[in-house]
Formats: sequence, C-alpha cells, structure tokens
Amino acid sequence: RDDVESRGLGDVYKRQVKKPVKTKSLASRKGKPSGNASIGVRLMRYWPLYVMLLPCIVYYALICYVPMAGSVLAFKDYSFKKGIWGSPWVGFDYFKTFFKSYDAGRLIRNTLAIGIIKCILEFPFAIILALLLNELRNMKFKKISQTITYLPHFLSSVIIVTMLQKILAPNTGILNQAIAALGGDGSTFFLMDAKYFYRILFSMDLWKNIGWDSIMYLAAISSVDPTLYEAAEMDGCGKLKKMWHITLPGIRGTIGILFIMGIGGLLSSGVDQVWLLRTPGNMSIADTLDIYVLRVGLQGGQFGYATAIGLIQGLVGLVLVVACNKICKKMTEVSLW
Repeated sequence: RDDVESRGLGDVYKRQVKKPVKTKSLASRKGKPSGNASIGVRLMRYWPLYVMLLPCIVYYALICYVPMAGSVLAFKDYSFKKGIWGSPWVGFDYFKTFFKSYDAGRLIRNTLAIGIIKCILEFPFAIILALLLNELRNMKFKKISQTITYLPHFLSSVIIVTMLQKILAPNTGILNQAIAALGGDGSTFFLMDAKYFYRILFSMDLWKNIGWDSIMYLAAISSVDPTLYEAAEMDGCGKLKKMWHITLPGIRGTIGILFIMGIGGLLSSGVDQVWLLRTPGNMSIADTLDIYVLRVGLQGGQFGYATAIGLIQGLVGLVLVVACNKICKKMTEVSLW
C-alpha cells in the first residue's frame, strides 16, 4: 500500500511539473510594454524620451544628411543661373581631370602623411594618458591634471597657431631665445622650414586633443571589475602587469571602436590647422586635399570640381572604415556592426 501511494504521489508530481504555471511578467503587471511590444506602444509609453531625442535627430538630418544631396555637383557643370538640378550633366569628367592632373599625387601623398600622423601616430598617447591618470590615488591632483590636459581642446586653432608663432618666432621667440642662451643659433624660422612642419603639426594637434580623447578611455577603465585587480595583487602583480593584463584587455572594445572610427579620417587632414600653418617655405608638404578643395572651390569658383574631390575623400574613408572593421572583427572580435 505504501508503495502504491508513493507511486501515486510521484505521478501527481510529474503532472504538476509537466504543466508549468503561467505567470505574467513584471513589465506586464506594471503596465509597461514588454520586449516584443510594437513601436507604436513604445512611442506612446516613452514619448518624453523621444521628444528629448528629436533635436538631435533634426540636427543630424539637416547638417549631415540633407547636404549629401549636393554631392550631385560632382557630376554637373554648376551654373548659378540654372541651379544645382538644372546644370548640365558632365559625368565623371571632374574625377578624370583630377587624377590626370600634376598635383594629384602630391596632394594625396601630403594628405596621407598628415592623416597617418593624426589617426595612427597620435592614437596611443590618449590611451597612455588615461592609464597614467587612472593610477593616481590623490583625487584632487587627478582632477586638476585631467582638467589641465583637456582644456586645450576648447581653444580654437587660430589661438593655438598665434601662440606658436610667438613661441617659434626667430630671435624673439621663447624657443629661439633658449637655443641662443645655450650657445646655438637663435634665428631659426621654424614655420618657414618644411622639415619642421610635421613635428609642429604633431605637437600642436597632440597637445590640443590628447586630454579630450583620454576621457572615453577613462570612462571605459572605470567599468573594469575591481576584483580583478585585487586578485592580481594577491598573485603578486605590479602596476605595469595589471595595466597590461587587466586594464588594456578590459578596454579593448573601446580602443577598437575608436580606432575604426578614426581611420575613416585618414584622407581628411583638417582645414583650420593646416591652413593656418601654411607658409611659402612649407607649401610643398602643407598643401593637402582639404586645402585644395578650399582653394579651387571657394576661391576659384569650381564648385563641381571641388565637390568631386570631396566625394573621393568620403568614399575612400567609407572603404577604409569597412575594411578596418572586417579586419578588427576577424582578429580581435571587435567591430562596429
């Protein structure tokens, strides 16, 4: 009898297990839309958030996407009288003219050199600064140091170049005065000498952006699990080993994404800095695609030709981002999509 009763209770238990109890989710009990709710339900429920997002959408639509329609100028002989859409079609004539021109090779070479300086050579410095700031234990000193490093980001290139002109001026500049005090020649005109152009541009751009770029890496470092550092200390790891084996792998995703996004600007050297640093002495290496577009477009009035060169830069940047994304995804499993 006991055996029969135990088997009967076992059957009842099995039947209860096979029929799970249906319960409502916490979101449905609170009246919130679940994960598979329709877009309309989500819009009605979270409409204040979408209203806050609306100015950002309008900004990017008007500033970034609507002007893309003007890229059709690259294929038209623009006329003020006929307008963009009424101007005659010329096809790929502007592209052929540019690649056959004498300046094409020099412009591309100069732009690539400056792009490598800005996108590749300067890239590790922000990571190194973030690692150094993260190791500071005096919070007051850490905040002061971080503030000092990212303040130059808010200075315009005009102010920075004016400071450089005063510092690097022959005879009267601080640098030349220091060289003369050490027994050297204090009359060097650094801005007129082509061999100093890349060094000046590198120092100027690095000083301006290193602190601002390090903010993202500091934010990523703050999300690393602190228990990993405690375990590493118990294993006898020093600061350098913890940086190499914990911090850097922990922010690998952020490093990869920022590098992929930055590599798209390899053919975009920036107009303001290079334009202000150009002098008759460094013109041969300071003339880039961006400067050329500005000269032939705004100064020369060849809007279609300038648009074609700008479109080439955009297409090359897109190809570089897609290629770099695929390579990073295959090698490090980090990608934008």
